[in-house]
Amino acid sequence: MYRVKPIQSRLSSVVRRCLLAGALLLLAGCVSIPSDFKEPAVSLVSITPQIENLFAPEFDVVLRVTNPNRIALDVAGIHYTIHLQGNKLIDGVASDLPVIEAYGEADIGLRARADLMAGINLLSDLLNQPDGDVDFELNAEIDLGTFYPMVWVQRSGTISLR
Repeated sequence: MYRVKPIQSRLSSVVRRCLLAGALLLLAGCVSIPSDFKEPAVSLVSITPQIENLFAPEFDVVLRVTNPNRIALDVAGIHYTIHLQGNKLIDGVASDLPVIEAYGEADIGLRARADLMAGINLLSDLLNQPDGDVDFELNAEIDLGTFYPMVWVQRSGTISLR
């Protein structure tokens, strides 16, 4: 004689199978992340002002990214800010960036717009500071894709204008 299982029993069996499949997918994803992944090094190469529009100043920013890993890194995107004398002067994002080959490095060129009010504050600070040194801070978030952690970069220092 054939017995029909109650609906609740069939649903709980489906739920258990779905949970098991989800757990297996998570484990498979974790296996694909290299355990020896090293954070790429990022350095600020240059900031070049582009004097095309005085009311919306732009800068060409070049970052050098060094990949210490044995696999290529496909940079999905980047968000960055640059502060000069404590004023957030530049804030930008970029996508469509180069692949950084294994054990290689690449320069990433970015076009950034400056905040006009921060520029005015910076000019005021520079006029009131006779020694010619400018403090800078670079903050960047680099997205290496779904299976890699975000790379957070913070660099600071002093630029001499003498």
